[in-house]
Amino acid sequence: AISGVIAELHRAAGALERLMDLLHAENEIEAPENPRSFNGKPSGALALEKLTFAYPSRRQTLAIDDVSLAIEPGENVALVGPSGAGKSTLFDLILRFYDPNSGAIRLDGIDIRELDPLELRSHIAVVSQQPAMFTGNVWENIRYGRPEAGDEEVRKAAELAYADNFIEQLPEKYDSFLGESGVRLSGGQKQRIAIARAILKDPEILLLDEATSALDAESERQVQMALERLMRNRTSLIIAHRLATVKNVDRIVVLDSGKLIAQGTHRELLQSCALYENLARLQFSENSS
Repeated sequence: AISGVIAELHRAAGALERLMDLLHAENEIEAPENPRSFNGKPSGALALEKLTFAYPSRRQTLAIDDVSLAIEPGENVALVGPSGAGKSTLFDLILRFYDPNSGAIRLDGIDIRELDPLELRSHIAVVSQQPAMFTGNVWENIRYGRPEAGDEEVRKAAELAYADNFIEQLPEKYDSFLGESGVRLSGGQKQRIAIARAILKDPEILLLDEATSALDAESERQVQMALERLMRNRTSLIIAHRLATVKNVDRIVVLDSGKLIAQGTHRELLQSCALYENLARLQFSENSS
């Protein structure tokens, strides 16, 4: 439908603008002189406290406007809202590609600005709609999540991500080179390599950015099963444009124009949030037609 094409163009334009911001941003994110560290592994408790942020190229427009959100260890939380609502920006801030203009993000009670950015990111894995693939072989692409991992650990991660079957059918199996940007793999296969990478890394926090939105039905089913396995008992934030993929998460957070306007379960939000009810009605009526 024309409306769908227009929505995709808006989304692509927003993504391009964010990419240009990242490319042109001054490298202001530095490790503190005396960084704090965790006693052992963090639990994955994540707190956003009165966050406000505007991208450097658009300082007059708040991308995030006074957002507070507490996420329990192991909780699965979906972020929904129209294009430009601030969902991807929250990921940028959690990964500390930028610092907020005001407010704080805490991991296990520690302000992430007090951590070395590399230490912070070692506890986070990202699975996105178009995951990064390297020209190396399958071993190297999965092991990127944890370079010191042994072959058996890599194989186990691939099995858990439902990637082992198609890898074994490649000409040289795990030794197969994937080509530039993983050109030899389908979209669903790239997703499952990225999920295997995240499983191998075993992070405390998982960020999923529209991870199944570009897949056919069968690929989506396999990727969804792998993601559910990955998310189990792990703090997970999921950006999804299709509500069917996140109906069953612990909590759904609705964003609009950088503000957090509602949160609750799918059933609760259908009753209490007009924007969510409208998104749901549009999507589920499209699917049934």
